[in-house]
Amino acid sequence: MKLQQLKYIVEVVNHNLNVSSTAESLYTSQPGISKQVRLLEDELGIQIFERSGKHLTKVTPAGEDIVTIARDILSRVESIKSVAGEHTHPEMGTLNIATTHTQARYALPPVIKGFTSRYPKVTLHMHQGTPSQLAEAVAKGTTDFAIATEALHLYQDMIMLPCYHWNRSIVVRADHPLAQKDDITLHDLAAYSLVTYVFGFTGRSELDSAFNRSGLTPRIVFTATDADVIKTYVRLGIGVGVIASMAVDPAIDGDLVAIDASHLFEASTTKIGFKKGIFLRSYMYDFMARFAPHLTQDIVDKAVTLKTNAEIEAMFADMELPVK
Repeated sequence: MKLQQLKYIVEVVNHNLNVSSTAESLYTSQPGISKQVRLLEDELGIQIFERSGKHLTKVTPAGEDIVTIARDILSRVESIKSVAGEHTHPEMGTLNIATTHTQARYALPPVIKGFTSRYPKVTLHMHQGTPSQLAEAVAKGTTDFAIATEALHLYQDMIMLPCYHWNRSIVVRADHPLAQKDDITLHDLAAYSLVTYVFGFTGRSELDSAFNRSGLTPRIVFTATDADVIKTYVRLGIGVGVIASMAVDPAIDGDLVAIDASHLFEASTTKIGFKKGIFLRSYMYDFMARFAPHLTQDIVDKAVTLKTNAEIEAMFADMELPVK
């Protein structure tokens, strides 16, 4: 059994069983990958993949377990390399971050600017996607950190650390009736068409929950993953916008009226997560502390020793997180 063979089966799964695209991504030949997969299967005496002719069709039950273990082994190998890098070139490396548009556009720019200035030899990659895609990227080992608010049940195999709470704002055109109204209620909002985030993005579930608790059904006519897109459609008169307050930019949104909605919706919590068992480089600790100053190395290390995210939640329960 070779590490190369384990890498091949993991990458084949990552590429949806497409051996040709796997070969392209690894700069090798398709026959070479197929041969090594067969050799591994012969050595183990089981099939990792089911086949139809020359094509792989699905991962066998035994294959699922093997791929899971292979991912852990390859992750450990990367950790060994990280340990070596930390001792030989502590300020060199790569950092992959997966997040949503709102975080990338509004929360991360000052953090990234300070980080890249401090670590010019660290290559930083940012990937945007859905919460499920973020969790999958960490599980596959293609990203180091996931920064997310929604669908946190997808991250049970990760260390999830709370970073900050954030509230929502209602955004309307200056000529909209709500722009002149005091003490807006959910009943007021329910009377208008709403423009907000796609379900599963940026705290959308709390919006739905708030209406449900009041026995109301929001009339959502347009959704998007991008707050800037939402504001564009508010400007067109499509509806009333409900977005993260951090996404209201006074410099470019002066034509809109932003109304604090923290009395209508409970605050959401953004978290940063990473795979259990990875070796954290010093610059990774620094990135977390820049994004959430309370996440010092001592705090992060203490959280890592806990077994579940419920225990981590309890650890931070009495800590006052910043609000954005």
